[in-house]
Amino acid sequence: MPHFPLSPSLADWPQAERAGIHGVLTDIDDTLTTEGAITPDALAALHHLRAAGLPVFAITGRPAGWSEAFALAWPVNAIVAENGAVALWRGADGQLCKAWLQDEATRRANAAQLQAVAQHILSALPQTRLSQDSPGRETDIAIDHSEFAQLDDASIAQVVRLMHDGGLNATVSSIHINGWIGGHDKLAGARWIVRERLGRDLDAELQRWVYVGDSTNDATMFGHCPHSVGVANVARFWDRLAHRPRYVTPHSRGAGFAELAQALLSAKTGP
Repeated sequence: MPHFPLSPSLADWPQAERAGIHGVLTDIDDTLTTEGAITPDALAALHHLRAAGLPVFAITGRPAGWSEAFALAWPVNAIVAENGAVALWRGADGQLCKAWLQDEATRRANAAQLQAVAQHILSALPQTRLSQDSPGRETDIAIDHSEFAQLDDASIAQVVRLMHDGGLNATVSSIHINGWIGGHDKLAGARWIVRERLGRDLDAELQRWVYVGDSTNDATMFGHCPHSVGVANVARFWDRLAHRPRYVTPHSRGAGFAELAQALLSAKTGP
């Protein structure tokens, strides 16, 4: 079991604070999912949160195309894909609904620059590969570092540098290095989706939301949200996190998310 000297266990989260939570913001890969798939305990946790009336928004670096099936199948209020750029949700008629943070002209103008940077990275660093989900990407690029290909820390840092040199923002998830153009990130995406789908101001009610994640691309959310939880596999990135989660679950990935859900639900129903 990893040791987290600066973050208490989930069990140390006061019940009164947990009872005040009325919404969940969560990463997907290695937070909701385990080995690329959602496990029964994590899926059941989503259903229990929905039944209790707690909205859940998943915010991921995964592409819009990859996210479509899960936006329809999972009991979440919406998925915000590509690090805040594309929102997907199941409409009242059961059909997929989709919205973009950037207008079509901006997305089209950015596409050529994104692809040029991607090709430069692949040429300059022969050990790199585009993520296998790249065909579903609309507003960003992704280099695989841990899903189907393996990059060491030095190579990851080189990819990030080349993205920055090419005028892109860049972040590292548990599986990919993502690059995009624009000021959005997971926090901007969270603010956008809460406003668009609930008509509410996230920052005005931040004390009533919790964020759960596992990687360096969750650091902004860990730092901004007063209630933040890392699933135990956050240990992999612990020393690289600019901001760390306030609490850490005993178990990793989907099992850790299920523990987070149970901690919230038990606080609302009492011991």
